[in-house]
Amino acid sequence: GIYRFDASIGGLGGCPFAPGASGNVASEDVIMMLEQMGVDTGIDLDALLRASDLAEQLTGTAPGGRAKAWLGPWLEKQKA
Repeated sequence: GIYRFDASIGGLGGCPFAPGASGNVASEDVIMMLEQMGVDTGIDLDALLRASDLAEQLTGTAPGGRAKAWLGPWLEKQKA
């Protein structure tokens, strides 16, 4: 089976020389998917989402993943 995945915080990176390439898959999306499948990743998804926010603030180019839109309201309820 697969034991290693390649992803990047906020989907940063990719090859600028590949026309039409959409970039890298966001780590937060991969972790969210694995957790939803019942795989214990040992990664704090809330902290990873904060790191993704920071990457976007610092670079202005991190597209981010979909996990924040899907989990944002749920995470806010968990904090309350």
